[in-house]
Amino acid sequence: MFDLPLVINEEIDKNHDILMDKFKSLLNITQQINEGISMIDVNGVVILWNSFMEERYNIPASEMLGRKMSDFLEDTISERVLNTKVAMSDVYYSQKHDFEEQELYGYVYANPVYYENEFVGVICTEVDIIDASELSKELEATREKIKFLENEVKSLSMNNFDKILGKNRAIVKAKSIAKQVAKTNSSILITGEGGTGKEVFARAIHKYSERKGTFVPVNCGAIPPELFESEFFGIAPGAIRGGAKAGKSGIFELANGGTVFLDEISELPLNLQVKLLRTMREKKIRRIGGTEEININVRIISATNKDLAQMVEEEAFREDLYYNLDVVEINLPPLRERKEDIGLLIYYFLEKQCKENNKPFLKISKDAFKVLERHEWKGNIRELKSTVENMVVLTSKKTLDIDDIPNYILDSVSKNKQMEIYPMDLNEAIKRLEVNKIIEALEISKGNKSKAAKILNIPRTTLYYKIDAYNIE
Repeated sequence: MFDLPLVINEEIDKNHDILMDKFKSLLNITQQINEGISMIDVNGVVILWNSFMEERYNIPASEMLGRKMSDFLEDTISERVLNTKVAMSDVYYSQKHDFEEQELYGYVYANPVYYENEFVGVICTEVDIIDASELSKELEATREKIKFLENEVKSLSMNNFDKILGKNRAIVKAKSIAKQVAKTNSSILITGEGGTGKEVFARAIHKYSERKGTFVPVNCGAIPPELFESEFFGIAPGAIRGGAKAGKSGIFELANGGTVFLDEISELPLNLQVKLLRTMREKKIRRIGGTEEININVRIISATNKDLAQMVEEEAFREDLYYNLDVVEINLPPLRERKEDIGLLIYYFLEKQCKENNKPFLKISKDAFKVLERHEWKGNIRELKSTVENMVVLTSKKTLDIDDIPNYILDSVSKNKQMEIYPMDLNEAIKRLEVNKIIEALEISKGNKSKAAKILNIPRTTLYYKIDAYNIE
């Protein structure tokens, strides 16, 4: 006879070992899954908490197991299912335990667990969707950028002439002529010094014309003569060994139905002027190496800061091309002849530069304003814009003053003797006054220091000292 209880105990121990091995294997599997797996019993006590959950919430299983989930996490989906006994899934947001600055986004699926029709707990799986959330944020930011760009495009589509500031009679007349001829097909020649806004006018004319094609600006002085034909007329497929098999479109094709703006037209060599003239007359082009003639419908706006009529007389520019380009001429006055517009432009560029450089709107003192008004502005609007940007970027004050104006402008205004320019710093103002008066006395005395000292009513030794101290030559 054998001892039955002993056999039963051995069988129980054997089954227990098998079950423990299987449980360990199952537990090991859950640790390898790249998803969160957790389980709570009917009392809300955590009985499973895999490594994904440990890392995600920074709570080790040794602390979590045997404790209620509510001791660590509030209002979890697992607890909701524990109360309702109804499966549910949801996206949730929380902050990482002990790391409040770190955001967590997850997608959770929780299921009630039954054994022989008895409710025994809730099992929950969780997927990290931080990457998807970050992507969603980036997409939202991109949407905002697109919306901003759409608004910018809309503003660009408005009447660009409204953006050309000025109440000067000459500039008002230029805008009036430009609007009048914009919707025609006539060629336009815009003249004026560099920086007066010739390309700005050309773009405004193109916009106002409502031509469907593209505005293509070309700097004639920047295209090498050997590349002129390929740039303007394009290259036929296979015409050049090693070139693009599909060929290349030229400027006239790109601008077909639109406008070609030929800046610095005076720089175009004579032999290339002939080819441009033929294109304007025939309204056809032929790509290099090609046989097909391509019809074009292009409006030509050209610009120059030189006297083309004088160049025609000197035979430096073709007369026939000149008359084809100069059907309507628009002359833009230099900024020094638009004194009444300088203030408008200063405040326009000031506001614009403050926005672009993330600065609060700056004021400008009356003295600084007077200096800028009296400057010659040989670089015209382009120079004024650059000057205002320089002042905005470099200042640390709330009001721009004389000290913020570039020295070359102060020296220029002083030399023109239109006004005395002195900074608010009294020591610097006295120094500048003394330097100017010493130089003036030396000029009157033709370099004789004794006479200069008498003119200045100071001892000669004092004059020598100040000449050395101020490095006056």
